[in-house]
Amino acid sequence: MKRNEALLAAKKLINGDRQKTYGDALDSHARIAAFWSAYLSVQLDAADVAALMVLLKISRAVGTKRAGQKHDDSYVDGIGYLALAKELESRLSGPQKRKKKSDRGKHGKK
Repeated sequence: MKRNEALLAAKKLINGDRQKTYGDALDSHARIAAFWSAYLSVQLDAADVAALMVLLKISRAVGTKRAGQKHDDSYVDGIGYLALAKELESRLSGPQKRKKKSDRGKHGKK
């Protein structure tokens, strides 16, 4: 897949079916942030969720590559989440201050 194809596929995905299925990205990602914040005891916002999803997609892309498989979906999804992260960051009212610091130590482990 060439870069323009990947960009167009991601654009179609985040502006088409996914938006119709899950609704506004800010609402959806804010809802996920609330669940993840409660679970992790760390305050996250919608842009954090999209950025973390990029990392998940990178991990999947690395995993499929190491398994000797070709799987374009993880790359396309990652591009889409990165675009959403930037949009969500812009839509939020400036940098979101963390309300509660993690009690999970320097690297997120207890």
